[in-house]
Amino acid sequence: MALILPVLDKSPQFGTNCFVAPNATIVGDVTMGNDCSIWFNAVVRGDVNFIKIGNKVNIQDGVVIHCTYQKNGTTIGNNVSLGHNAIVHGCTIHDNVLVGMGSIVMDRCVVHSNSIIAAGSVVLEGTIVEAGTIYAGIPAKKVKDISQEKIHGEIDRIANNYLHYSTWFQDSNALSTK
Repeated sequence: MALILPVLDKSPQFGTNCFVAPNATIVGDVTMGNDCSIWFNAVVRGDVNFIKIGNKVNIQDGVVIHCTYQKNGTTIGNNVSLGHNAIVHGCTIHDNVLVGMGSIVMDRCVVHSNSIIAAGSVVLEGTIVEAGTIYAGIPAKKVKDISQEKIHGEIDRIANNYLHYSTWFQDSNALSTK
């Protein structure tokens, strides 16, 4: 069963139709919307500040979400995919965003809606990612604008796929919030 722990009298709160893998860890001041999934070996650590997660967010295998003590909470909008082994720390990610595998989004970053952070990118502290763009590299910089078909073809497709994948585990030992 997933490790779900209170910290300083704050316990994780889950919306409906959420899947949490048996070896995921969720602690402290974490609020999650509906239709979310937290996959294998992911850590959502709201021990030193809040983590707010919208609806239809998938937190893929090995992702770490954390925040900064008394400074920066983490807010994640709706329809967001956090790719395998991404690190999201003390930042704001708006709606309809794909954070690619192995990417790092650091404190005080704001990733605006309909954006993609390319796999392996490092979004340095305080960076503002423009809406409707792709950022890539180390440090991450804007590489191009996103077409509407890319928004629907990549961002929406991945979020919808993970909502579907989570149904495969509804009768397992995972936490399922139906």
